[in-house]
Amino acid sequence: MARRASARRHAQAVFEIALERDELEGWREDLRKVSDVMGDSLFSLYLEAPNIPFKDKEALLHERLEGISQLAMNLAHLLVVKGRVRITEGITSEYERLVDACYGIEHAEVTTAIPIDDVQRERIAQGLSEKRGKRVVLSTRVDPDIDGGLVIRIGDRLIDGSTKGKLAQLRRDLIGAAR
Repeated sequence: MARRASARRHAQAVFEIALERDELEGWREDLRKVSDVMGDSLFSLYLEAPNIPFKDKEALLHERLEGISQLAMNLAHLLVVKGRVRITEGITSEYERLVDACYGIEHAEVTTAIPIDDVQRERIAQGLSEKRGKRVVLSTRVDPDIDGGLVIRIGDRLIDGSTKGKLAQLRRDLIGAAR
C-alpha cells in the first residue's frame, strides 16, 4: 500500500510538471523507457545494491536511458538514491492514467465467461462511452468462474452483471426475506 501511495505522489508531481511544460507525451515515452529499464530484475538489483557506488549506477543509468529528458533522468536518479526503484512501474501506470483522464479517456476492464469478438467489444465500449461521457478503452479477460454475463471495472467502480453475481445477490435477498 505504501508503494502504491508513493508511486501516486511521484506520478502526480511528474504530471503537474509535464502539464505545466506542455510535455505530456514526451514524459509518457520517457517514463515507459525508465520503467522498462528499471523493470529488468537484474538491473534493479544492481541499482539497489548498497555496496555499489552511486557514480557507477549513474554511469549505467545514463548508458541505458540515453535520449530521455534531463528531468526524467533526475527522477531516475532520485528513485535510485531513495531506494524506490521498484515503484517505477507504478509511477508509469499512474502517470498514464492521469494523462488519459486529462484527454477524457477512461480505461475499463471487462471480464466475461467466454471470449468476446471485436463487434461485441466495440458495442460495450460504445455503450460505456455514452454513459460515462468519455471515450472508454476496453481491455478484456476471460474468467469461466463467473458462469455468464460480464463484470466491468472502471477505475474503482465495479459493475457486476455476471450470472454468479446475480445468483449471489438473489441468495442474499432470499436470506434477508426469510428473517
